[in-house]
Amino acid sequence: MDTDLTYSDATKLAELIRNREVTSVEVVRAHLDRIDAISPKINAIVTRADGALDAAVAADEALAAGAAVGPLHGVPFTVKDSIDTADVMTQRGSPIFKGRSPDADATCVARIRNAGGILIAKTNLPEFSYSTESDNLLTGRTNNPWNLDRTSGGSSGGESAAIAAGLSPFGLGTDLAISVRGPAAHTGIVSLKPTHGRIPMTGVWPRKPRRDWHVGPMARTIRDLALTYPLLAGPDGFDGFSVTTPTYDRGVGPVPTGPLRVGWLVDSGLGPIEPEVATTVRAAAAALTELGAIVEPVTIPAFERDNPLDVFFRQLVMEVKPEFATVTAGHADQMFTISKGLLATPDTSIEAYVDAEQGYERLRDGLAAYFVDYDALLLPVTPFPAPPHGSTEFVVDGQTVDASAHVMAYTVPFNITGLPALTMRFGTSSNGLPIGIQLAAQWHAESTVLHLASLLESVSSVRDLHPDI
Repeated sequence: MDTDLTYSDATKLAELIRNREVTSVEVVRAHLDRIDAISPKINAIVTRADGALDAAVAADEALAAGAAVGPLHGVPFTVKDSIDTADVMTQRGSPIFKGRSPDADATCVARIRNAGGILIAKTNLPEFSYSTESDNLLTGRTNNPWNLDRTSGGSSGGESAAIAAGLSPFGLGTDLAISVRGPAAHTGIVSLKPTHGRIPMTGVWPRKPRRDWHVGPMARTIRDLALTYPLLAGPDGFDGFSVTTPTYDRGVGPVPTGPLRVGWLVDSGLGPIEPEVATTVRAAAAALTELGAIVEPVTIPAFERDNPLDVFFRQLVMEVKPEFATVTAGHADQMFTISKGLLATPDTSIEAYVDAEQGYERLRDGLAAYFVDYDALLLPVTPFPAPPHGSTEFVVDGQTVDASAHVMAYTVPFNITGLPALTMRFGTSSNGLPIGIQLAAQWHAESTVLHLASLLESVSSVRDLHPDI
């Protein structure tokens, strides 16, 4: 294994390949060798993509022939196993879909391939992508490379673990309530959940509830998010929620000329967090102040009026149960805890469902009001660092919480509202686990969070840390 290659980011690898300082074959082989060595410990990879080395040979030949190449030419990447990949199994974390091989790539995968990326593997996830622990009956449980006894999160937990452990420089995940940001925080990488609809969901399952699901890039550096996000954004003519014009602030807008206004919070109705997490958010706020932003503590009255987690779950049950019932019919012996638990959950009353729908609207209005005065919001990603596998209940800052639900308390508001939100590491817990921070901005203002994150990355003391595995 060449760890210099496997811990180089996609931007650097693309530059090395383009300048012919290293071949795509060398880069792809280094990552495949690391998968062989490391993945058995963390169980991040569920399927290797046939033909990756052949594609690397072709990439090197094209470069030698002087062909025009894309910005990711010859660079390997991985994809969560809920996202369709042509002729590479996409099994959705369930024996019900064992052996399923799609005929076509999801739009997001096709766009990365068109930019020159080489798919090397699919990554693990919970059953049907519906859990904060990446575990299922078909491909088992993923471990956190920082501590194998800890979760890597969900639902894009295999993707986060693979990137953190150097098995892949970047990849694609999906996010319903936490699913690219929480796993990124648990494993110390970066991720972006863009504005709802910015990246088409075509070729991704499940998609219900449609208003909450997002595709997002995951990587180890902010510049990789800035490189890959514009390649992914824009309508494809099939996803009716993806309607913004391709050229509208695709995450590469001009650098702001004046100081950005940033509010920060560590509660404001979203519930308790571990003191070390609060300290990390405050440290990021102080750093942004030193970097020239106008930063101050804030509250969000909308979070006091409508608890985002409560609103989310009341709406989720009614929209997802019918689909799960259809998919699992006749497969009772192949159902894992997620589908069993959801199908056993009592239906939401129509009155409570309607109020939840109105709660979505009130939360959107509340955050729209916030962004009249501020450019960004800084807050935790998860209320605690990566918990032990199977955790169901925690005492957080003196309060008992449902661990599997409360872990989403600070991320779900941005799925409900569709606002862009970015996660990056900015601290370390007393037991050596990554602690992340989250930056959110106005709708379609991905360039704002990417800019602020880049500033924070430039002064971060943890940006070059990797798990010793």
